[in-house]
Amino acid sequence: MAITLYDISVGQFLQTLGAIEGVLAKGLAFCTENKIDLEEVLDAKVRPDMLPFRFQVQSLVHHSKDAIEAMKTGQAHAPSDIPPHSYQELQALIADAIASLKDEVPAEINALEGRDVTFSLGEKLRLPFTAENFLMSFELPNFYFHASMTYAILRGKGVKLGKRDFMGAMKLKTA
Repeated sequence: MAITLYDISVGQFLQTLGAIEGVLAKGLAFCTENKIDLEEVLDAKVRPDMLPFRFQVQSLVHHSKDAIEAMKTGQAHAPSDIPPHSYQELQALIADAIASLKDEVPAEINALEGRDVTFSLGEKLRLPFTAENFLMSFELPNFYFHASMTYAILRGKGVKLGKRDFMGAMKLKTA
C-alpha cells in the first residue's frame, strides 16, 4: 500500500491534534486543581526569546487546517492579527480544526499532489513548493515543533504528561 498525501497530511494532523486536545484537557484540569492562573500558562515560554504557549497552540491550527487550505489555493503565508485567545478558546480552536480536517475528502486531498504552493512572507520572500514538499519540508516540521512546545510548556508547569499523551491514538493494524 502506498502512502498518500491525505495520509501524511490530514491523517497525521488528526492524530496529533487529537493528542493535543487531550493534553490541553489535562492542562486545564491540573491548573484548576492547583489554582494556577491560566494567564500565567498562556504567557509561559520554554525560553525567554520564544513565543508563548498561546502562540504555540494557535500555530497548530495554522500548520494543519490552514496548511490544507494553502495546498488547495496554492498560496500560503504567515498568520497575521492573531487575537489573544483564552485557554478555553484555544481548546475550541483545536476542536474546530479537528472537525474541519475530518470533513476533508481523501480523494480531493490526494488530487493536490504536484500542485504548486508558494509561501509568502512580506513582499520579498517567496518560497515555491509542490504540495507534497510544502507539507513534508515546511508544514509538518513546523506543526510538530509547535505541538512539542505546547506539550513541553505544560510539562514545565507540572502537568502530568507522558510520551503517550503526545503521540495520541496510534494507527494500529486491524485484523
